[in-house]
Amino acid sequence: MSSSDPAVSLNGLTKIYKGVRAVDALTVDIRAGRVTGLLGRNGAGKTTTLRMLLGLATPTAGTATILGKPYAELPDAAHRIGVSMDGMGGVTGATVRGELRIWCTVLGLPAGRADQVMEYTGLDYAADRPVKGCSTGMRQRLALATALLADPEILILDEPANGLDPDGIRWLRATLRTLALGGRTVIVSSHQLAELEQTVDDVVIMQHSLRYAGTLDDLTGDGAVRLEDRFFELVDPAATAVPVADTATATAGIRTPERNYSRA
Repeated sequence: MSSSDPAVSLNGLTKIYKGVRAVDALTVDIRAGRVTGLLGRNGAGKTTTLRMLLGLATPTAGTATILGKPYAELPDAAHRIGVSMDGMGGVTGATVRGELRIWCTVLGLPAGRADQVMEYTGLDYAADRPVKGCSTGMRQRLALATALLADPEILILDEPANGLDPDGIRWLRATLRTLALGGRTVIVSSHQLAELEQTVDDVVIMQHSLRYAGTLDDLTGDGAVRLEDRFFELVDPAATAVPVADTATATAGIRTPERNYSRA
């Protein structure tokens, strides 16, 4: 595969559930060796898009390829693609080390690889803790550790910052940047705009259909405009008309309308 080839290519990708278009004619290429943020509101179709890319859902129309092939046809796909998504499940009663070693067996990796990824993700201190006793943040680290076991070329992470405390978020940001600098492609699905602004190289914004695909710098004018503002301009132009309170308004007791972020 040439370095100029896209790591992921979506062409007219569409998914209709019970007459509702969850994903509508999505066409975009994702470049290799970069951190790309797949951004959208809850329900915008991000997870459905990733599920189609990974062969977990069948497109109504269009195609999705990864490293030049549909996932099901990609040689050694489980080693080349690392995935962290809700619903992947765990092993009942397993410890952190135990679950990782089970995945090592499934992937045909030496058991010692579990210890390496635990150290890398900061889970070595909790190796013998039952997974069911782990905090949400620890589970997120465990999900990333599992995705990294086979040292994949591409990482696909669905909302990896959920449940992380500020230290964990800072660690995740540095980790993803380091992985990309090492030549890996990282795709991060999220609705946490402020955090992604400090993490990604490229941005794909969707609200069922594609609203933007390109570099973060181009989208924000090299940081002159906040990602959050550009996001709302693209997915909901009416939401960008937010009045700014002045002194007279405030002293008159008039409440200035605020943008509703609850859908982001």
